[in-house]
Amino acid sequence: QVQLVESGGGLVQAGGSLRLSCAASRRAFGSYAMGWFRQAPGKEREFVAAISGIPGGTVYADSVKGRFIISRDNTKSTVYLQMNSLKPEDTAVYYCAAGKTILATTTTAMYDYWGQGTQVTVSS
Repeated sequence: QVQLVESGGGLVQAGGSLRLSCAASRRAFGSYAMGWFRQAPGKEREFVAAISGIPGGTVYADSVKGRFIISRDNTKSTVYLQMNSLKPEDTAVYYCAAGKTILATTTTAMYDYWGQGTQVTVSS
C-alpha cells in the first residue's frame, strides 16, 4: 500500500507560478511511475504529467507542455509539479498518482494509488 499526500495548492493570479508536492509513504518509491492529474468542476479527470520510475522518462499533456515541469526526488520519496504561466483554465483539483507500471503513462487505469488532491485556483 502506498499513501500519497499532496501539498502546495492555493490561489494565484494568471501568469503566476505554484509548485505542487506529493509525498509517498513507500520506501520503494523510486520504482513507481508517478503522475499528476486534475479535475475541474463538471469535467472528467484528465492527465497532466507523468514521470517514469527510471531516469529520463516524462510525458506531458499538450495543454501544459512548456509551462509545467514534473520532477522527482527519490531520496525524499516526493514528486513535484512546477506550474508556470498559470491560466484560469488550469483551475482544478490536482491529484498525485503512483503506478507499479514503472514507465510514465497517461492512462488513469495504470495508476494504483491516488492522493486526496489539492485545489489550485487561478484568477484572471
